[in-house]
Amino acid sequence: MLKSILMLSIALAFSSCAVAKTPDNQLSKEEQSTGWQLLFNGKDMSHWRNFKSETLSPKWTIDNGAMLLTKGGGDILTKKVYRNFDLKLDWKISKVGNSGIFVLADEQGKYIYSHAPEIQIIDNERHSDTKIDSHLSGSIYDLVTPPTSAHKSATEWNTVRIRMLNDHLQVWQNDVSTASIVVGSSTWNTLVKNSKFATWSNFATAKKGRIGLQDHGDKVWFKNIKIKEL
Repeated sequence: MLKSILMLSIALAFSSCAVAKTPDNQLSKEEQSTGWQLLFNGKDMSHWRNFKSETLSPKWTIDNGAMLLTKGGGDILTKKVYRNFDLKLDWKISKVGNSGIFVLADEQGKYIYSHAPEIQIIDNERHSDTKIDSHLSGSIYDLVTPPTSAHKSATEWNTVRIRMLNDHLQVWQNDVSTASIVVGSSTWNTLVKNSKFATWSNFATAKKGRIGLQDHGDKVWFKNIKIKEL
């Protein structure tokens, strides 16, 4: 009997280890061995700077292991430029809040969004912008509509994965595929032509760029920001 109890305890211990979650803002052993890198370690924001600035506003703070935007922090982007990549992060938006994640961001335009496609972050239930379904969280803003099964309520943590490989842009939110499209393809160009970006010069024409996070005037939190170059 004692032997059986001991064996059961060992089995439960191994089972617990097998499902153990990697602590926030750290890489698992598998991620380390396959080339993932942290863009935020929970302690500092050394990989980031403000748009068209060499420094980072102090209004981007650290709150309980997460990057927190307080009002007036400004749009930020990675110091490094990326071409093909796999990006993972968690985000949480305040009630009636709005923000976004940019890819292929450059600093040639007036704004961070001048040329960069945006993966939307928003309070789906309360924000007025969500009357347009291609503006819901997880969308490629004003271009690709996400399924409602990808959505969570404001103040809940969401997990997003964004993969760009040879212009093929894929997005998952909370393990649900929300977009899969080739940037620059005829399908993409048709969507752009019928969007607010139709007359925006050089929108999404860059082959590489920075990852950006938006200041839309609302509190937003980010953690577990990891990237792997492909």
